[in-house]
Amino acid sequence: MEIRFAGEMDLTYLIANDRHVTPETVREKVMRGEIIVVSDGRELLGWLRFGYFWDVIPFINMLAIEAPFRRQGIGRRLVLFWEASMRDRQHGRVMTSTQSNEEAQHFYRKLGYRECGALILDPEPLEILFVKTLAETGVK
Repeated sequence: MEIRFAGEMDLTYLIANDRHVTPETVREKVMRGEIIVVSDGRELLGWLRFGYFWDVIPFINMLAIEAPFRRQGIGRRLVLFWEASMRDRQHGRVMTSTQSNEEAQHFYRKLGYRECGALILDPEPLEILFVKTLAETGVK
């Protein structure tokens, strides 16, 4: 299993599969190093796309694993890789969110994320915000 920051060679896959953002946004995020991919050496199995909450706190916007590969620990490894990368960049905490009707909320809780707030954006279900402290030091 290989986990790495996405490159140009991954654009076709990412643009075809990440339908939550425009192809241009995917390209920009790859260029900025804000997408991480996971592969089995032959094909991509999923990706993690992130940005920054308040332009400061790393925030997972999308974690997607191809259906046949879910519940095998791949998503966990992808998030842990991202967290280590953020720690290396001197970030002391990270964030994400899930809708209240999504199973992902339990996944993040198991990884040590705790609820820190919520949003209601009609007509969507409640969006739960999560935070995790990566290190005791660091100001970001």
